[in-house]
Order: sequence, then structure tokens, then C-alpha cells
Amino acid sequence: MNNKFLQFLGIVKKSGKIAEGYNKCEETIKSGVAKLIILSDDASENTKNKFQNYSLRYEIPIISNGFLSEDLGKILGREEIKVLCITDYKMSCKLISILKQQND
Repeated sequence: MNNKFLQFLGIVKKSGKIAEGYNKCEETIKSGVAKLIILSDDASENTKNKFQNYSLRYEIPIISNGFLSEDLGKILGREEIKVLCITDYKMSCKLISILKQQND
């Protein structure tokens, strides 16, 4: 796997600083712990709209393009995952930084 973003996401998973799935992410956001939201490209429009609204309301950065649910799921040991929340500030900054470097 040559995608540094997904590789670092695996490290975040091992550190336990991640919430996976719709309901867990919703709880994490509402409790004020979420530092970054990641949405898969193939999440439903309803899910995308809901989490984009959460992003605006709670002022949480969001990454919502570039990854399929199968790609996110594979790195996290699941079949697929459509919504993730990172709960560590430094790790979320690192993920954003990696993504910016890859898009340059």
C-alpha cells in the first residue's frame, strides 16, 4: 500500500484514537471529542449532509473526498466503513497534512 494517508490511518486505529461508524461518530462529535471527520465517497447523500452539518456546527474539519468505504474498511480491518472520527488533535493534524502533501 503506497497511500501514506491510509497507512497513517492504520496507526491511528492501533492507537485507539478513532471512532468508526455512523452512531459512534455521532456520539463522539456531540460529546466534543472529535477532531476530524472522514467520510467515504460512497456514503449516502443523507449521511454526507448530516456530517457536513456537524462539521460546521461543531467546527470540526472534514475530509469527504478521495476514499471509498472499501479502502477505509480494509485498512481498519473491516469490510467497509463510511464514517470515521479521529479523536486525537495531533493525529488529525498529521492526516490533514499528509492529504495536502499528496494533493500538491
